[in-house]
Amino acid sequence: MKILFLHQNFPGQFKHLAPALAAKRHQVVALTSRVQKAQTWNGVQIIPYKWADPEGQKHHPWLTNLNGALHRGTAVYRACHALAERGYVPDIVVAHTGWGEALFVQDVWPKTRLGVFSEFHYQHEGADIGFDPEFTADGAFGEAARMRMRNLSMRNQLERAHMALCPTEWQASTHPDDLRRKITVVHDGIDTDIDRPDPGAVFDHGGVRLTREDEVITFVNRNLEPYRGFHVFMRSLGDLLARRPNARVMVVGGDGVSYGSAPKTGRSWKETMLAEVGDSIPAADMARVHFVGKLPYADFIRLLQVSTVHVYLTYPFVLSWSLMEAMAIECAIVASDTQPVAEVIEDGKNGLLFDFFDGGAMVDRIDALCRDPERRAALGRAARAKVMADYDLKTVCLPRQFEWVERLAAVSP
Repeated sequence: MKILFLHQNFPGQFKHLAPALAAKRHQVVALTSRVQKAQTWNGVQIIPYKWADPEGQKHHPWLTNLNGALHRGTAVYRACHALAERGYVPDIVVAHTGWGEALFVQDVWPKTRLGVFSEFHYQHEGADIGFDPEFTADGAFGEAARMRMRNLSMRNQLERAHMALCPTEWQASTHPDDLRRKITVVHDGIDTDIDRPDPGAVFDHGGVRLTREDEVITFVNRNLEPYRGFHVFMRSLGDLLARRPNARVMVVGGDGVSYGSAPKTGRSWKETMLAEVGDSIPAADMARVHFVGKLPYADFIRLLQVSTVHVYLTYPFVLSWSLMEAMAIECAIVASDTQPVAEVIEDGKNGLLFDFFDGGAMVDRIDALCRDPERRAALGRAARAKVMADYDLKTVCLPRQFEWVERLAAVSP
């Protein structure tokens, strides 16, 4: 079967599925703007398409997302047309809806089956928008209308698709009922052969050497920002350091913005929060806080393997891979009691939950677990068992994804 993947940052959510399909002797091709030259990766033929963010165009501010999606969709349209002129016709196309890449695929190949990865549907209430009062404009005009416009590209692709995937039940529930029926919930999958505990693990980075014998508190974001609770964590850091005088706090994440907005000052969120709390924390305590940036994956896993307590916060939004990976590694987890987290963490059974905005409660739970190695171990074992049962890559998620691909290929065009 000929399978075409579309993802501006390929492999993204398809990092397991695409090469697994190639290993089954399907002809797998991916279009992406991430690379500059054609190449082969794990059996997948990767073809770049050219993309430039539109600048200087006049359009209604509520149409910014749609305008960008139309430009990217057009770029992919051109790339698909070029493939079609060379005689290429995929049996199925699988695309992430987030950036508009599948908007015009069926104009090139009308009989090709389209499956989409529909990760999230924005809502003006009940999810991330308006969740955090600190970053919510009072009485924002037309918020519901703005969200409808923001969803237009994703909705159009999902409406035209034959089938869809979504990684969690809660994320699927954010979609309107008329579109939810198309969605099959299957997580991307956690490779528990790699993400597993290792009592002998050593994390050695920048002159800091840590083992399971050390007290290590880990906090991980792709980028350090409010959507993932960085401000809540930082404002509680002084209390945490005072109560855990031997702890090393390891903060993983970049200085960019993945979700939400950057500070209006032009500084990063790390710089902003350090400026806010830095003077209130003694220098000797701050010396035990290490901002390690973005880590190579092997180093990231080793850090989680030496973690005493892992902390995770998120708005009601997409669930991070890092939480699931920490669970698979048997970390003792303290996490925000928000909808995506509550789907995988049961308070007191495989982790401890706290109100997102209650930094004091977060510190209480971290402190309690640091004092109780037996409870940490029990929570960690239960966390891994949850991942093994419901999210294991090889035994659960890939088989379900393969079944979804086969059903997509069998749909009448």
